[in-house]
Formats: sequence, C-alpha cells, structure tokens
Amino acid sequence: MVGLMSGTSIDGIDVAIVDLWFEDGDLKYNLRGFSTVPIPIYLKNEILEICEQRGDIRQLCRLNFLLGELFADAVILALNAMEINVSEIDLIGSHGQTVCHFPYDTPPSTLQIGESSVIAQRTGIITISDFRPADMAAGGQGAPLVPLADHLLFSDVDKGRLLLNIGGIANLTILPAGRSSENICAFDTGPGNMLIDAATEYVSSGTEFFDLNGIRASKGVVNEKLLMSLLSHSYFRRKPPKSTGREEFGKKFFDKMIADSNCEKDSIVATFTELSARSISSALSLFANHSIDEIWVAGGGVHNSFLMERLRQLNSEVPVRSLIKLGLDPDAREAVSFAVLAIQTIWGKAGNIPEATGASGPVVLGKITLP
Repeated sequence: MVGLMSGTSIDGIDVAIVDLWFEDGDLKYNLRGFSTVPIPIYLKNEILEICEQRGDIRQLCRLNFLLGELFADAVILALNAMEINVSEIDLIGSHGQTVCHFPYDTPPSTLQIGESSVIAQRTGIITISDFRPADMAAGGQGAPLVPLADHLLFSDVDKGRLLLNIGGIANLTILPAGRSSENICAFDTGPGNMLIDAATEYVSSGTEFFDLNGIRASKGVVNEKLLMSLLSHSYFRRKPPKSTGREEFGKKFFDKMIADSNCEKDSIVATFTELSARSISSALSLFANHSIDEIWVAGGGVHNSFLMERLRQLNSEVPVRSLIKLGLDPDAREAVSFAVLAIQTIWGKAGNIPEATGASGPVVLGKITLP
C-alpha cells in the first residue's frame, strides 16, 4: 500500500509505503519506507493563489492535473529508491491537496486536487482518492478523517491516548482506554504551524519559511495583547465537531492581526507559536471527553523543540512525546492514515468516525480509479 499526503502547509508530498494486515482481529502495519518530495516554491505560491481566491478556474484545472503528475512521480521515485516493484503495490490512497474547505456553508463543500486518473495511469496502481465528500454528503464536515486510522493502529486497552498532529492546522484524536470506537473525540484545534510559518516568512522578509527548532520564538517575548486578540477568535470556543483551514486562519487573518500588532520581529514568531500551544491546550481543557494518560505528537510541529517544550509545560500532568517512541515516524502518520482509509474503501468498510465529523452515520469514503 502507498499513502499520499500533501497538507495545509503545502511544503511537500509525503509518501508512505506500508504493509497492512489483520492479526487476531487487530490491524497491524509495517512502514517499509517514507519520503517527502518538496513542492517547489513557485508551485506552492500558485496553489496559495487558488486557496486565497486570487486564481482563476483555468489555473485550478491545470493544477489538478499537474499535482496528479507530481504525486505519481513521488510514488515512482519512492518505489525506485527502495527497489520495490510496482507489482508489489496493491493500492494508493491519495488525500490530495486541499484548496478550499467550507464545512459551514450551505451546502457544505470541500475540494482536494491532484487528479487520481493521472496517478493511476502513470503508476499502473489502483488509486483511491477524494475521501472527504462522502462524509459531507452524510452531514459531516469531511474532517478530521485520520481518527479511524488512529483507532485501528494506536488505541490501547489500558491507556487513554491523545494523538496530536501539528501540521499547518493542528488536530487531535482522543482514544479512550479499552480500544472501543465509541466516544472517540477528534477535531481541529486551530492553527498549528501555518501562522508560525507565516510569521517567520514575514519577519525574515521571505528568506525563511519555518522557525527551525523554534529558535526565533525562543528569542522573542510573547506579546500578550496580540495573543489575547488572536485567542478571541470564535473558532476556539466553537464546540466539536469542527474543522478549519486557510479559510479562517490563512493570509487574510495573518495580515489583519499583524497590522494591529506592535512588537519586535522574534516576538511576533513567539506570539504565534504561543497561540498554537495555548489553543491546543485550551481545546483539551474545554472539550476532552475522557481521561488522557499519554499525548503522542506527529506532524511538522514535532520538530519545533520550543513548541514541544511549551506543550509539555502547559500539559505537565501528562507525558508529551513524539510518535516515533510509539513506533511510527511522526512525519508519516497522515500518509499512513490514508493508506489505511484506502484499504477500508476497497473492503467496503466505513472510513469516518461520525462523532468526529458530525456525519449522520458511518460511510465508506473515497472514489476508486482504475489504471
């Protein structure tokens, strides 16, 4: 199986090559390989034009096919690097690149691009894609979708676990002890790395695109006035099920908030880093529905040592660790999740958790494209 993921940060295409099988009724996995193919800056900027509604329909159409080519190339590159023959791969599960997500519109809608027909034709592998619309059609928000994979791979009989992903947007899955799929709580907490990256690019005049190890944030001082203004956003008080993206916390939001601020460069980065840490911790205190014994962190934010330390300080009663210590590369978690969702689709099994998305019930997700 291959899982493909390109997230809100639009910085790279994650490729996970993973074996999946059932053993004594439990889904088991073996990550055979993982790689990330960087998305060129010029292409990221084009995608952002669409996300920020500055592009046109022809550009969107072209990007859909171009990203299909890039996803296919990323798969072939990864297989060649590991000397794995394409005949050994049963399925590709491709999340695609989200360019718009409007779960609160009437009707709710979402769009992920990266044409699956191109992926299937170029690789010769059955490709499952477009996972979110089926959940939305059933009354859900189409997100988050990784909780089903979290449950199958990481739930524990004795311990309540929280799986936290800090990508462009941060999202969490609370898995109650006992391995039951009932009462799982999952939602987007708000911005993860997205606004930290925007702040870093802003203060560096476009020469840096992320705060390496949180060095800038560690040198700055949090501007409490700006922070309180950021935390006043209504999303943070909204009850789950809920999901968000660039539509709420993208460039327009950043530009508006930064225009009203008055603080030194590294303090801007420190303040947006604190926003991520506090909004995550606040979400736990407001909406966690079960006791949590462990917090496992994945996504790009796990590499920001300053942000990780703030999370440990704000959640001192619970150990906060990288998912690597649970046996999975934290950068691979979401790509592996979409490999899991793809196999659920082929088996005709539900890929959503209704309590997390708000859907009326379990539904089979994704569309199957034959080569």
